[in-house]
Amino acid sequence: MWNQIYNPLGNAALSTIAAAVPVVTLLVLIASGKVKAHIAAIIAVIVTNLITIFVFTMPVGMSIRASLLGVVSGFFPIGWIVLNVIFLYQVTVSCGRFELLKRAVGGVTEDRRLQLLLVAFSFGAFFEGASGFGTPVAITGSILIGLGFSPLAASGLSLIANTAPVAFGALGTPIQGLASVTGLDPYILGAMVGRQLPLFSLIVPFWVVWAFAGFKGMKDVWPAILVTGLSFAIPQFVISNYVNPWIVDIAASLISMGALILFLRVWQPKQPWLSPALRSRDDSTSAMTAQKPLDKTPLTQSELWSALLPWIVVCIVMLIWGNGAFKTWANGIFTWNYPVPDLHNMIQKMPPVAPCVIDAATNACKPVLEGAVFSFTYLTFTGTGMLIAAIISGFLMGVGPGRLLSEYGRTIRLCSISLITISAMLAIGTLTRLAGVDATLGLAFAATGVLYPFFGTLLGWLGVALTGSDTSSNILFGNLQKITSQQIGLSPILMAAANSSGGVMGKMIDAQSIVVASTATNWYGHESSILRYVFLHSIVLACLVGLFVTLQAYVYPFTELVLK
Repeated sequence: MWNQIYNPLGNAALSTIAAAVPVVTLLVLIASGKVKAHIAAIIAVIVTNLITIFVFTMPVGMSIRASLLGVVSGFFPIGWIVLNVIFLYQVTVSCGRFELLKRAVGGVTEDRRLQLLLVAFSFGAFFEGASGFGTPVAITGSILIGLGFSPLAASGLSLIANTAPVAFGALGTPIQGLASVTGLDPYILGAMVGRQLPLFSLIVPFWVVWAFAGFKGMKDVWPAILVTGLSFAIPQFVISNYVNPWIVDIAASLISMGALILFLRVWQPKQPWLSPALRSRDDSTSAMTAQKPLDKTPLTQSELWSALLPWIVVCIVMLIWGNGAFKTWANGIFTWNYPVPDLHNMIQKMPPVAPCVIDAATNACKPVLEGAVFSFTYLTFTGTGMLIAAIISGFLMGVGPGRLLSEYGRTIRLCSISLITISAMLAIGTLTRLAGVDATLGLAFAATGVLYPFFGTLLGWLGVALTGSDTSSNILFGNLQKITSQQIGLSPILMAAANSSGGVMGKMIDAQSIVVASTATNWYGHESSILRYVFLHSIVLACLVGLFVTLQAYVYPFTELVLK
């Protein structure tokens, strides 16, 4: 049995610096552009083990087992999603259906700014709501690169767009995770998040187009951006506050897509924006292949359905795979749980990171045992759903079994290095969580007093940047947010929700998402360029969320938005 230690050096500042070494090492190596992402990840795994063993005193065996658990968890489910999304994309390209999809999107609008709104924001939000966990960036990135966008534009803008929907992703999984560790009602937490994020659901579409086309380019299509943002933000608020937190993204994304498509039937920009590259410096243009002119011949009804068929199949399968009843049934049969020996329930979390449960015998807080179980829910993995959708789509498109196998082998070769990278990065996240390294960073944010609403929101951002998941960040820091807010007289509902709302802006810089984006856009090896591009966007947007939460904490009439 081993107790987590949150101040191993006896000095809060030094312990915080030591805790930051693993993530700083990873980000600096990637951002330098001189070290390949998979090498950077492997180096960071080694550094993380050294920190956990020699600074945080985690036993060597536990540290190694935690790393291996992370490696396996990196492939299932994240790597498994990426592999099968790219497989579906490759199949649609090989049989010519992707060309029809490009013509279908071009039939709605040939303006690149509006294609971004439709694909990266609205369509991506649907997949965030249905499955989450890397699926939206993988799908929208591959579609945008197929539409002819530059690799940096396709990857970077997919990441920026996939922010506002994240807190309600995978049928509300982050909200459920937050409720499980705080003991607060998930409906109230979802409603509170729904009083924070709609403002940013309105801002993000403007932000994405501005990042792509500059201020003037954004200004010229402001009516369409406003329609997209409002048609997502208003349903996001209404559904989260008056229906439930589980279907927010799916309903809001469908409404947003429908509203934009209908609006574009009566309005188009005076001057279409046809450039596929970022208006600012775009180093990825040299990697672009020459695009043949888009065939503007209107699609017949059968061609349109043929173009949409694979994605309709994906939508249907993802809705089934995200359904709670299906998961309960399938996981009751098709599951293998493996408690990691000498790791599962062998680590004790201590207050204030863990909730204080009084031991009647000692009248002191009991430590909470940290589980370490690999749940191989092989049927309900989102990646399995994607594989099934790809196979069904292939058969419906007339692709035989032999050709599907050949494409799958080619996809494995294409994604192999990316899968190694993702697994190594999850090893870092799993190890820092089990060793209490993340908690040490969290406690540093919690010591900011009256500024806590701002820095507590950034704690959620940090949690997602570290773990790659809003759900994981909520589970990691949710209880800490609740305890700290109660100690300084703030609403625990406000700060627990802020952890999730702030976390969404960390999604674009977490290392796994960046590798997913680079793989989806066939730009692997350029993760440093993607990270440098999105990093400032992530920080500025996270700070804006923090400022809004601070207003909700202290300034009337924003305080009236806080649920009791």
